[in-house]
Amino acid sequence: MTEDASLTMVLVTRKDLKLSKGKLAAQCSHAAVECSLKANRECPKTLQSWRENGARKIVVEAPNLDALKRLFGEAQAAGIVCYMVRDAGHTEIPSGTVTVVGLGPGSRESIDSLTGSFSLV
Repeated sequence: MTEDASLTMVLVTRKDLKLSKGKLAAQCSHAAVECSLKANRECPKTLQSWRENGARKIVVEAPNLDALKRLFGEAQAAGIVCYMVRDAGHTEIPSGTVTVVGLGPGSRESIDSLTGSFSLV
């Protein structure tokens, strides 16, 4: 595997929120878009390489809000592109509810070191 092919984005959802499939997809989409925009500002070559090599995305679930917030802090401390989605509250859940944390695009090794214990959705 080339170095560029080892780039990934991981979207981490909350297992304790019972979102519909559509709502979950929308929240993950928000995270992916915001992470891409942030990467375009902070590391455009990484973003370009990730896109050229398939734009790998994985969706996993954290057990609860505390785990998601802890993960976000760890990602920030590690210098990983990350974004925390807070819902606008127009449909299923109250405004401000944290739903998803997006990580990357970035090194698969560094992101997996933070998310590898979470189950796939």
